[in-house]
Amino acid sequence: MTYQTNCTLPEELLEQIAEGGFEALPELIRILVNEAMKLEREEHLGVSAYERSPERQGYANGYKPKIVKTRLGEIAFAVPQVREGNFYPEALEKGLRSERALTLALAEMYVQGVSTRRVAAITAKLCGTAVTSSQVSRAAKALDEVLEAWRSRPLGEIVYLYLDARYEKVRVDGQIRDAAILLAAGVGPEGKRRILGVSVSLSEAELHWRAFLDDLISRGLCGVQLVISDDHRGLRKARQAVFTGIPWQRCQFHLQQNASQYVPRKKMRKDVATDIRMIFNAPDREQAEVYLKQVVLKYADTAAELVDWLEANIPEGLTVFSFDKQHWRRIRTSNMLERTSQEIKRRTRVVRIFPNPASCLRLISAVLMEISEDWETGRIYLNMAPD
Repeated sequence: MTYQTNCTLPEELLEQIAEGGFEALPELIRILVNEAMKLEREEHLGVSAYERSPERQGYANGYKPKIVKTRLGEIAFAVPQVREGNFYPEALEKGLRSERALTLALAEMYVQGVSTRRVAAITAKLCGTAVTSSQVSRAAKALDEVLEAWRSRPLGEIVYLYLDARYEKVRVDGQIRDAAILLAAGVGPEGKRRILGVSVSLSEAELHWRAFLDDLISRGLCGVQLVISDDHRGLRKARQAVFTGIPWQRCQFHLQQNASQYVPRKKMRKDVATDIRMIFNAPDREQAEVYLKQVVLKYADTAAELVDWLEANIPEGLTVFSFDKQHWRRIRTSNMLERTSQEIKRRTRVVRIFPNPASCLRLISAVLMEISEDWETGRIYLNMAPD
């Protein structure tokens, strides 16, 4: 059998989506993944198809069919082969952990009888109608071992530490609760990003943040020069206890959002936002403090509560000025984790309500493991070489 691996043009892909709707997606995925695997083989061999070169590392040997179960159903891929037999494309395996975790989450909801009709229908397509608790348990155990090994791996030196939290709905003791997902990421001395840890807790209380941060330390986290985060409940005290003496950069983006709560009139919000940006965009700390004093005087008679808030909180967003100027843009906010949180949300919104905390941790860990691998094998995030 001959397998076609030529990638369809983007215009043609859009036409297929327009004509076939979501039913066309499996075929589009097949085309794109097949092309990605083909390019991986060319990189492995060191030559393009039919190219002659003394740098050649081997020879192509056709394609082998492989059926993969996904959220969209079964997809038949054409896996490129090489004559030497020492090649397997990463493109095919990439993302399978998160796919499996999502399937398990849906399956658990189905087995425990807490799913909606929509979720039950999805589960039936993914897992078949005869899903038993023992089948789910066995599948979950195998995946959990991989994810737990990743969550407990040694860490080492991290220069910039980012902390954040988001919430997911989880069923606990028969009640639907908002569970706090505690997240940690960082930039190492080589300038690359890494996901460091994740935890599912029932709140952002100091006790939970403290346990989470202590775990990072026990896994060898060291060398932290700056902690970047919002002012989450419980995080401040936990951070001060675990990272005593380490500077803290309060997220400027969240600071600007928080300021709007203290603006007495709606028509003033635009001016206040502009003034705060002026402070944050100052060329250095000294000038930022000059701007802050000017802004305080400007609103002293019209927004006393805002003035008090500015004086108490804005300085917590100015720590960035003490660090390498070329890093300011990426260490002044926790936006790196905000984007990660958005990717988590994109995956978890399919589940909506997790049947238990373990299911929630499983899916989010799989997504984060996938993201971290992309980061660690991708481009440099910050140039850490001295000026």
